[in-house]
Amino acid sequence: MDNNNKKGISRRDFLGTASCAALGSTTLLSSILNLGMVNSLAGMALPSNKTGSTYKALVCILFAGGNDSFNMLVPRNGANYTEYATTRSNLALPQGDLLPINYTDANGKQFGVHPSMPEVQTLFNNNKLAFLANVGTLIEPTTKSQYIAGSGAIPLGLFSHADQIQQWQTSIPQSRSSIGWGGRIADILHAGNTNQNVSMNITLSGTNTFQIGNNITEYAIRASAGGSVGINVYDGTSPVDMFLKNGVESLLNQQYQDIFKSTYADKIRNSQGNHDEFNAALDTAPILNTTFSANRLSQQLELIAKTIAVRGTLGVDRQTFFVNYGGWDHHDMVLDNQATMLGVVSTALSEFEAAMQELGLNDDVTTFTISDFARTLTSNGNGSDHAWGGNVMAMGGSVNGGEVYGEYPSLLIGGTDDVGGAIMLPGISTDEYFLELAKWFGVPNGDLTYVLPNIGNFTNPTSPGGPIGFMNI
Repeated sequence: MDNNNKKGISRRDFLGTASCAALGSTTLLSSILNLGMVNSLAGMALPSNKTGSTYKALVCILFAGGNDSFNMLVPRNGANYTEYATTRSNLALPQGDLLPINYTDANGKQFGVHPSMPEVQTLFNNNKLAFLANVGTLIEPTTKSQYIAGSGAIPLGLFSHADQIQQWQTSIPQSRSSIGWGGRIADILHAGNTNQNVSMNITLSGTNTFQIGNNITEYAIRASAGGSVGINVYDGTSPVDMFLKNGVESLLNQQYQDIFKSTYADKIRNSQGNHDEFNAALDTAPILNTTFSANRLSQQLELIAKTIAVRGTLGVDRQTFFVNYGGWDHHDMVLDNQATMLGVVSTALSEFEAAMQELGLNDDVTTFTISDFARTLTSNGNGSDHAWGGNVMAMGGSVNGGEVYGEYPSLLIGGTDDVGGAIMLPGISTDEYFLELAKWFGVPNGDLTYVLPNIGNFTNPTSPGGPIGFMNI
């Protein structure tokens, strides 16, 4: 696809050029930031799923701050647990508290999940969820000796929150890109949706890098608002609200000679129309029998479930969703914090999976987790510090669940996977992880290197299946 031929001014470019000066209204600016406007590409047909529908959704959950994921998935048998307990010292979970999962790797290693994750244990044992071990940002395959010698290509700002959280969303570790791999997917597939008004990329956590493309950006909704958020006075009925609404409409309906003012007014007007359209569709959502908990993550996933339920009314065949569940930078009190937060994750994932089953869409929706990085295996006293490779989860009917993919690393200090400071060298790159998600989602073979520019360093992206095997492609 020739990106130079994509026409139209993107919302991101417009905001940067106009510098928020047009019309000078903070309220209107808030509206345009929350109601993403998009540009159309040339139409393309989307392939049907095995269920016969053409709908697919990716749900990305970011554990912002760096999840200490070697306490999320833990070796539990014999010498493997002893190695873990010795290295982790006061951060080690008691062996008897681990929730066993039905899996033994090729080396005889058995695993358990954090004691706060009984729902994840059940999902895994029912083949509805998989773990991927030791995933991290890589530019190219890198050995321990290359890293130590400084002879390999190393991700920019390797242990920096800002850099790593960005690179997991762009999968371009050699530069500080503002374009995400979910956004690049949308550049390709968005035109396959009948409705071009609302972006296929929907965020419940505001602006993010993952969903920003060269032409497509995110559409923001809020669980606290129960859907999209428009211009406040449009929803009011008081005389003051009506007066303000008339004033806003007067501003929007003027014929501006200045191209930036005119474009800004058009964007706001269309954004409010999209807000009305989105919420009207959401009002038709069926009442789910699945009960979602009161925690924020569960409430966000409930709104995603409702949005997916009205996919036909919205006229969409492809959607991505983004949720930022932050607060994982546990330099202190890691055991107490994880006991609470991993419990929230486990409950929310189970509820969302049940809702997808209820809607008959479990095969068509894949949920996956990302995080800045894992944490050091060794304790800093009562917590852990920034590291590199870590463990992630993928869930859905198209996930080949009930397995731990990749080689779970040796947790021995100074071992084969420790590059120093009890930091694990990733065994799986983010490119390989995301490749299988992109292929399942329907990205054509010819566009996979546009979505993941470094993927050729790790595998031939056009080969059948995927390099890891966790997705049923």
